[in-house]
Amino acid sequence: MKRFHVHAHVADLSASIAFYTQLFGAPPARVEADYAKWMLDDPRLNFAISARGGTPGIDHLGIQADTEDELATLKARAQAADQALLDQGETTCCYARSTKHWVTDPQGIAWEQFHTLAQIAVFNEPAASPAGACCAPTAQAASSSCCAPLAQTGSTCC
Repeated sequence: MKRFHVHAHVADLSASIAFYTQLFGAPPARVEADYAKWMLDDPRLNFAISARGGTPGIDHLGIQADTEDELATLKARAQAADQALLDQGETTCCYARSTKHWVTDPQGIAWEQFHTLAQIAVFNEPAASPAGACCAPTAQAASSSCCAPLAQTGSTCC
């Protein structure tokens, strides 16, 4: 079963954690100095926030697959949507190791589709990540941090 994913940049992480904890009626599943994530079952949502220098607001949307087969189905659908697809394969970002790809809709909204393989202790592992790892396939937020859409700038986002 898949899970909807939303990642937002926030200006005040602790105030946002307090707000979303009340809004969702549950504490975050993971909290770091620059990041928090809720893994909700009702609604089935992976909601992440980070205070890593991006403009406050929605950074990207996504779908988290529970299996590699689900991810392959999502990838086939993204390819059929006739938009450029950035296939990152296995990469690290947002305190997790994942297999992922990105597609950008006609309005420029970045969509991440991924299958989480393991949790990691750091936001990303640059030595293990290829150039552009954990970035969506547009350049709409050139000043943002990891998980921001930077791939077309040639920058390694993290």
